[in-house]
Amino acid sequence: MLSILDKYILKRYLGAFLLLLALFLPIMVTVHIAEKVGKIISKDVPAGEVFVYLLDFTVYFSNFLFPLFLFISTMFFTSKLAMNTEIIAFLSSGVSFNRFLRPYIIGASIVCVGALIFSAVFVPDSAAGFNEFQYKYFKRGGDKKTTNVFRQINDNDYIYVSNYQSSSQTGFDFTLEHFEENELKYKIYANRIKFKDSMYTLSGYKKRIILENGEKIEREQKKDTLFDFDIAELTPSEYIAETYQYAKLNEFIELEEKRGNANMNIYYVEKYKRTSIPVSAFIFTIIAVAVSSVKKRGGMGINLAIGIVIAMTYVFLDKVFGTIAEKSTFDPWIAVWFPNIFFAIVALFLIRNARR
Repeated sequence: MLSILDKYILKRYLGAFLLLLALFLPIMVTVHIAEKVGKIISKDVPAGEVFVYLLDFTVYFSNFLFPLFLFISTMFFTSKLAMNTEIIAFLSSGVSFNRFLRPYIIGASIVCVGALIFSAVFVPDSAAGFNEFQYKYFKRGGDKKTTNVFRQINDNDYIYVSNYQSSSQTGFDFTLEHFEENELKYKIYANRIKFKDSMYTLSGYKKRIILENGEKIEREQKKDTLFDFDIAELTPSEYIAETYQYAKLNEFIELEEKRGNANMNIYYVEKYKRTSIPVSAFIFTIIAVAVSSVKKRGGMGINLAIGIVIAMTYVFLDKVFGTIAEKSTFDPWIAVWFPNIFFAIVALFLIRNARR
């Protein structure tokens, strides 16, 4: 059962968090729309699409920013408790610091579970809507491209394109290799491959057929043919992982690994963030309590300044290590979880000192 102390702190904890969301999200949307209003007007975007885009934008970015909202709100109301000497009164009545911390942990658990559900149910669709709108109206040329795509499309065939443009469904420097019992039987080359009306058109077509006593070369300036694959499906956008729910994301990653995708770290970073971001609610809650539970001579301003520095450091580490993992062979699990691990150590150090 929750005691009066638990209910009091839990109510303030969740209330401050929701209040900060309610205050900050409209400001975030207003700033974003002010930045993009020129492009929206110049492209004559329908009002309905803009409204849906802003909803997607709000859901998409609140998922990433909620740990910072939670941290700042916890810092604020805990500092206020300290300034009003309420924390001293709690501890003087015989309540241990660990007992005082319990409602915060309960609140962090509620927020963590809520964030997991939110990211699983609402964020994938919002990510798809947000990114599609960005590419349709804001990106130069409205085009999504992938480069150096290599895929295993079945047990015997492998394809490669050096560059793919989804708007025109066109790939460049296309090759298809067909193997039987680990022996190359033929290889198809084309300077360009274009998909239209269920047909592939190969420009600069050449087919090299391996025979027992040599090889045979076929050449055509342009050749229409059929292939058993969808070129758009085989060259997914970088943000595609964000649009899948967790179970489908795992299936997608498994399929891409079989196809020989060289950019797997992008998808693994997204997978690990689905759990690392909600877990950060516990870490930031503990840090916020440890920093703000002691009354300081400078008042709440000092606590909030410390909180902002910690929050910006977290964002910096998250972005840096995430980018390193996506662009290199660095272990994506370590990259995604390093900020949490680092700040978990900081939290243990701070809470140990706060108990004293």
